[in-house]
This record gives sequence, structure tokens and C-alpha cells, in this order.
Amino acid sequence: MLKQYQNAIERRFDKELLRVEAWGQGLRVRSTERADFLSEEIGALLSKEECGASEAECSVRIEGSEAFITNGKITCRILDNGELKFYNDREEPVLEEYNRTRNMYVSSDHFESALEIVSRTFDPVQTADDYRLTVRFEARDGEKIFGMGQYQQPYLDQKGCIVELAQRNSQSSVPFMISNQGYGMLWNNPAIGHVTFGKNLTEWVAESTKQMDYWIVCGDTPAEIEEAYAEVTGTVPMMPEYGLGFWQCKLRYQTQDEILEVARRYKKENIPLDVIVVDYFHWPHQGDWDFDKDYWPDPKAMVDELSGMGITLMVSIWPTVQEDSVNFREMLEKGYLIRAEYGKRTAFLAGAAVTDMTNPGAREFVFSVMKRNYYDLGIRLFWLDEAEPELNGYEYKHYRYFMGPDVEIGNRYPLDYARMAYEGMEKEGQENIVNLIRCAWAGSQRYGALVWSGDIDSSFRSLRNQLRAGLSMGIAGIPWWTTDIGGFHGGNIHSEAFKEVLARWFAFGCFCPVMRLHGFRAPFKKPLGTSGGGSTPSGAENEIWSYGEEIFEICKKYIALRERLRRYIRSLMKEAHEKGTPVMRPLFYDFPKDEKAWEIDDEYMFGPDILVAPILYEGLTERKVYLPDGLWMNMEDGSEYQGGQTITAPAPIDVIPAFRRI
Repeated sequence: MLKQYQNAIERRFDKELLRVEAWGQGLRVRSTERADFLSEEIGALLSKEECGASEAECSVRIEGSEAFITNGKITCRILDNGELKFYNDREEPVLEEYNRTRNMYVSSDHFESALEIVSRTFDPVQTADDYRLTVRFEARDGEKIFGMGQYQQPYLDQKGCIVELAQRNSQSSVPFMISNQGYGMLWNNPAIGHVTFGKNLTEWVAESTKQMDYWIVCGDTPAEIEEAYAEVTGTVPMMPEYGLGFWQCKLRYQTQDEILEVARRYKKENIPLDVIVVDYFHWPHQGDWDFDKDYWPDPKAMVDELSGMGITLMVSIWPTVQEDSVNFREMLEKGYLIRAEYGKRTAFLAGAAVTDMTNPGAREFVFSVMKRNYYDLGIRLFWLDEAEPELNGYEYKHYRYFMGPDVEIGNRYPLDYARMAYEGMEKEGQENIVNLIRCAWAGSQRYGALVWSGDIDSSFRSLRNQLRAGLSMGIAGIPWWTTDIGGFHGGNIHSEAFKEVLARWFAFGCFCPVMRLHGFRAPFKKPLGTSGGGSTPSGAENEIWSYGEEIFEICKKYIALRERLRRYIRSLMKEAHEKGTPVMRPLFYDFPKDEKAWEIDDEYMFGPDILVAPILYEGLTERKVYLPDGLWMNMEDGSEYQGGQTITAPAPIDVIPAFRRI
């Protein structure tokens, strides 16, 4: 039975309740075999009041046993059997469900088949109120799919890939995609699962869920689709000024004196430095969220001295809580820790439990401790590490949150982690909030999430993966993204091969949304003590002068270039804040009519006016660069080129091919 509402259609047939509803400039589609849809909102979409379409943009009609709903540039047709087909405003099909059944009562354009495969399958999870959900769509020849978050793979186009919908260290599942067929789709479900973008079928799977929930929109350009998506999930705040320059970090500065010595040298050398970082295990115990005073005796004085030099201090936060932490007992009693279904509830390190950031009480508690021990000292920038969270073996069926089982809602954990810090800081009156975080889900951007690509290795192969990861994150709606320049694991500061990787990565970092040097460099340093913050080892030096004179000069060159680009980067951050525009994006974002731009995955646009072609392989001193239509100037030597052609650009060790549109 079909029911018409002002901006929605509902269909009840046998076990299934289906609802298609105007939401922003697109359509939200929900289905369940329970009595009704969830009353609580566990997805990424903003409320309808915050992003709802006006009635003038939406039309709903029922024609016999079929129904149609149009909102903006997208129309959904609901067939007699409940199958869904989506069309753009030119009445061209863009997406349709995959249904292979026989039914003599279904309209003539139904695909008759004896296979008996339906488009939406709810398989009951035994002894639970959940289902294993499978949703199938027809595949289309020539389709290209972009976005979906951050995966450690060399593919920008996701067509042909199986994509895990799960969070891991260096993997962020952000399930929003843009198709070259002119539509975008958000899988608005935080359950663990996967999606297959196959040649013959597109199939989304949630391992345990109570309902199907996705949002879909049509647009004439990728930018139009991206902006419509930002309208329904939120945009980043305005990036503060310190986010535009260079950030210095390593694993790890062991003492207050060490970090101040590094900052003083940058100041003495007259090298611009916006942020310096106190990394993990500066605390007595995990879950104390406080400085170990044996090694950080006067953190307020440290903050003040750095501020006087124009340097912002960022401090690492972990969600892990050891049993000997001053906060463990209270958090345990109040139910603020993630529970295990069987056995101990431990993270991968030191047998610590993990804070349940889906619990509002836990979020308020953690920030109250952070405020007392960090914020009240003048610290306004936090590094939210372990944000997946990094549970033992990623045994998703083993853990349970305040909001439900990990397998049902676990992908939203990093969103609530970012929300913890954001809402606490906002309550204190802070504006333009940004916090570095190791993972994200759809909607994380509205909580000031600056995502970095996790504990990656130090190699050209890894650099190639990070380029595609950063572009995919931007398309997935996360415009603030960065990497550990040089990678995290495996870089020896005395290795000539690693120095080449670092030089190329540093130049790439200049053209990333945030330019941040970090890594666990060899040879490693021994711990300073046997307890508290002194019991953990550190990596070798990782300042720009640590690699010899040639690398030092290259790093200074690109820090200086970053400073010259500050005004331009500020304008990119304004667009990200106002419209959700990715700071770095594939060529097709700015040149959607250029078919070749949809093919290229080793160049990108840094804003609308700068094309970057990073060096991604060892030993290269030049590379091929495709320049789209227009007039382009090489930013290194000022030479000019007419677009619409592929050129060979020189790339000695101190040069990244980058071109400004003129």
C-alpha cells in the first residue's frame, strides 16, 4: 500500500516498510522489516530541519500502483514491486536496483528472470533484533566511482574494487561516492560491512543493522554534488591561521626541554613554524590525560613560551584507559568504557580499556579532565589518536558500545570522538575548532576533524597510496586531510634512499591541506626511565635539519613556498567551510567536461588554480604532466604552456612539477 505525504512516499508490503523522502537537495531512502524506522538517529545526516528541501522543490505523485517523487534534480520511481529507479532532471536513468524475479503483475520494464534475486535482502541475525542487509544495484558500463574515504591502495577509481566498510589504523570508511554518471550516494549506515563495485553488480552489505538507509542526489558537476552532500552532513569550521603553515612533529619529544630547544632553533633560523606537537606517553598512565611532571615540570610555562614565539602547541590524546589510571575506577563504575561480549575489554596496547565515545556522559567526562589538565593551560589544539579505535585484531563482533554492538554502529566511533573534543571546546567559547584525528566517518568534518592517514610505511609505494587516499577523502566530504610527511614506519635518517622519499614527500606536503612532518625514525632512542612517561622509547631526530644540508635546503624552500601561498590557502579553507569544497581534488572536479581528466590519478588540483604532479617513483628527474584546457605557468621557472596537451616537466630532487592557471 502506497501513502503520499507532502515530501515523502511510504510503501508497506508484507514485511517491508519503505520510505523515500526529500532531504536537502536529494532523497533519503529507508527500508526495514521491523514495525517502524529507528527513532534515534545513528547516521551521518543532519536533521531535516537543518537541511530540508523547500516544498517548492519537491513533488510527489501516485499513478496506479507506481509512485514518483522528485526533489531538486533527482526523481525516484517506485515500481509496483517496490523496486526503485532514479533519474536526473533530463529523465535519464542514473541508478536502478538489481532485481531478478518473475512476477506477472509487475510493470513491463521489470527485468523478468528465474533467478529470484531481489534488490533488498534482510537476513535475520539469529536471536537478535537485527538483520544482515544486502542492497543490490545494476552496474553500468563505463561508470567510474570516486570517494568512499581512505584506503591503502593505489586506486582512485573504485570501480572494480571491494571496499571494506570498517575502520582500521590508516583506513577510514567514509561511505560517500560520486559517479561520473552524475549522481552521489551516501550509505548512511555505520554498521560493519563492505561494498562491491563490480562489473556486473554493485552490492552494499551491512553485517548487522535494523534498517536500510541511504541518501542520493543528482547534479550536473561533481562540485554541485559535493556541495549538496555538504548541505546534509555539514561542513568544516573555518581553518584557524595556524592551520595554514608548517607543523613540526616526531615520535616523540620526551621532555619539555627537548621540545623547547627544537622550537627555539626554528625561531633562531628564522624558519616559519606554526605548530609543534607533544606526542603520546607524555602522561603517567593511559587515561590520566595529564602531563607526567617528571618530564614536563611546567607545561604552562612551555605553552606560554611557544605562544610568545608564535607557535601553537598540539597535545596527543588517546581514548585508552589503564587500570592504574586515576580515572579508571570512576569510568568503569559509570559505564564509560567499551564492553567486550566475552573476556577482557582491551586495546592493542598495555591491556588498556577504551573510552566509549558514543556515550554522551563519557564524552563530557573526558573533556572535563582535558580541560583541567590541558585546556586551562592555554592548549587549544588536540591530536585525537587511536580513533578507530584500535581494538585487538579489529574483532568487531567482540565489542559493544553505549549505542549498540560494534558490528552495528562501530563505524561512527571516530565521529563521536571528534565530537567529544569539538563540543567541549565549543562550550568554552572557542571558534574555528580543528583537531587532528586518525580516522573519520561521514559527518566527522562538522566536528573539526583534520584526518591524517595513519601509521603508514616510509616508501614511494606508500606515497602513491597516500595521494589517492587524500583525493578520495576530499571527494568523500573530508576536506581537511594530511599525512605523516616521509611516512611513519621504516625511515632511517642516515639512509640516502629514505632521504629521496622524504624530499619528494615534503614537496607533496606543501600542497596538502595541512603540511605536517611526522614519523617514527630510526635509529631509535632508549627510554629515559622505567615508569610513567619516561618508560616509552622515541625515534631519531625528525627536524628538517636532521637529514643533511641538501634536504635542509629543500625543506626550507617548500616551507617558504607554503608561506607565500598562505593567502591562497586561506581562500581554499573558506570555500571548504562555506561549501564543503575539497582543498585537494582530482582534475575532473575542476574540469568535468574533459574526459581525460576523469582518467588521471597521479595529478591533482590544489584549489582551482594550482595543478600538482608529484614525483611518485624513485630515481626520476622528469615526468609526464597532462595540462587541461587553459594557459598554465610552471611555478618553478615561469615557463608557460597551452593546455590540452601532455608535456614533459623537469623534476630534479628539489622540484615538484606544479603549475598555476593564468
